[in-house]
Parts: sequence; structure tokens; C-alpha cells
Amino acid sequence: MATLAQPAGPFALGTFSAQDGDPFPGLLARERVLDLRGALDRAPSDVRAVVERWEETLPVLRALAQDDALDWRPLKELRVHAPLEPRQIFQSGANYRQHVIDLEVAHRSPDDPRTVEEARAEIAAIMDRRAAEDLPYVFIGLPSTIAGPYDDVVLPSWAAQPDWELELAAVIARPAHRISVEEALDHVAGYTIANDLTDRATVFRRDMPAIGTDWLRCKNAPGFTPLGPWLVPAESIADPGDLRVTLKLNGETMQDESTKDMLFGVARLVSYISQTARLLPGDLVLTGSPAGNGIHWGRLLRDGDVMEGSVTGLGVQRTRCVQEGPA
Repeated sequence: MATLAQPAGPFALGTFSAQDGDPFPGLLARERVLDLRGALDRAPSDVRAVVERWEETLPVLRALAQDDALDWRPLKELRVHAPLEPRQIFQSGANYRQHVIDLEVAHRSPDDPRTVEEARAEIAAIMDRRAAEDLPYVFIGLPSTIAGPYDDVVLPSWAAQPDWELELAAVIARPAHRISVEEALDHVAGYTIANDLTDRATVFRRDMPAIGTDWLRCKNAPGFTPLGPWLVPAESIADPGDLRVTLKLNGETMQDESTKDMLFGVARLVSYISQTARLLPGDLVLTGSPAGNGIHWGRLLRDGDVMEGSVTGLGVQRTRCVQEGPA
């Protein structure tokens, strides 16, 4: 049974199933779900198919959400899956000011001669320069990491320091290549929640330090990106640059920060990515995670931990950690 959490605005999209049925694209409104395969003229096979015709379909979705005569089903009777399956996932690192400071200080070399205060001041100056030069740090993730918002998270046996990273994720509506910052938000269908899990122990290649980070190893285990619960239309989110990102671990608040702390907002990230890559409908742009990760607290994820993540207007995801047994 899904955890009830009404999103902002009159409706949202999601992927649902009866307990033993196949997943279907659904319209969520007032804790009821409408199967869109029978409600739209060209029956979509999944939510990504709805997003691919976003401009055409959005007015229809608005009307459907107000029609009480349709065949609505109670949300509480359905299983909630990840809202959609992206073709591409673009992940933004080092995008929250306080988070970067905390990580850099935590990862300082033991023989670093700087005091903590000196290190923080130097890192802050570097970030100010990055923001001024418009150079976000973006890398690519695998769609196979996507999991549902209430699924268990399997911690691999090799992951010595599994950590949480709750993030605002933008969902692309139409192809975007070499677009300006001013155009960027017109290419965003809506927003959802992503928890971009990371094994801190394998972020850096100790065998080849010159290569730097190893994103394949540390971030791309199956299920390492719980997504959802909903895709909330962009028109229902007044300002993606002013949302609260909150993660609780076993009921204790660990992350609680506004997206105002981002160095690069959604528009700048989408535009920057599009200068190199071609963004496609349904693609995810993860916007980075705020301060308060496990490495900061000295408390990494363990078997039985429960993470509850929320972003203003986007609902709540709740996942339980399960430790993988030895290979």
C-alpha cells in the first residue's frame, strides 16, 4: 500500500499497478488514480510516452483531473513504482555550497596544513569562481539504477560506505540541444525526487589517482536511485529554486536545506548539459544534494535503516535498506 502524500497542484503523473498486475501510466488527483491507457486518444504504454507528447497532452490531463465521472481507483489500493523510465540520467555534483564545503573538509588529506577555517574559506572562493564562470560539474548515470519510491534499497556487499544524497530532479519534456538558459525551463515537463546513493569508499580511484572519480563504481549499483513518487508538472511548482529538500534517517532529520543553496539552478544545468548532449523527453537532470550526507555525520547506511525523503510539493519517498549477503 502506498504512503499517501498529495503533491502540489491539481494532479501529478505516476506509474502504478494492482498488487499482481502490470504497471500502467496513471494520473493522480485527490488520492485517486486514472489509468491513462484508456483515457487518452493514443494510449500511452508508459509515462515517458505521455511526456513525449507533453505540450499536446498537458491540457487534456488538466481536464481529466477535474472529471469525477471517469473510472478512478483509490491510490491506497495500488502499488507505486518509479514514475518513469528515463533514457538518460544526468547527475550534477558539487552543486550545493554548504555540501561541497563539508565534503572537501571531510576528505582533506591528513597532512593538509590548513586549519578547518582556512580550508572552508578556500573552498568557498573556488565555488564562487565556478558559479561566475558558469561551469557546473555533470556526469552520467545508468537507467538501471532506478528503483521505486517505496522499494527496498539493496546495499551491495562490496560497498563499505553507502551514503544518501536526496535531490530535486527535473524531467525533460522535449528534445533540447544547445539551448540558452532563458529557453531551458520551457523544456522541463516537471519535477520529481531522486535519492542518488553513493558508496563513498569507491568515489576516488586509489590505484590511479590521476584519473580521479569513478562514478560507475560508486553510484551505479542496481536500485541506487530511488525515484518518485510522482512527476509533478512544472506549472504546479512556482519556483524550483526555492524548495525544501529534507531527508530523515530512522526518523531523525539529516538533510534539510533549500534549493536556494544550489550554485547552478535548473535552467543553468539544463542549458549547460544541452551544449554537449542532446536531452530527450523523459530524461532526468539531477540537481545535486545539499549538506547533511552520512559522510558529514560520520554515520553511513546500514541494514534496516529507513530513509524518508521529501521535496516541497513533490511528495515523500520511503525506502528501507537491506544488506546484501556475501557473494
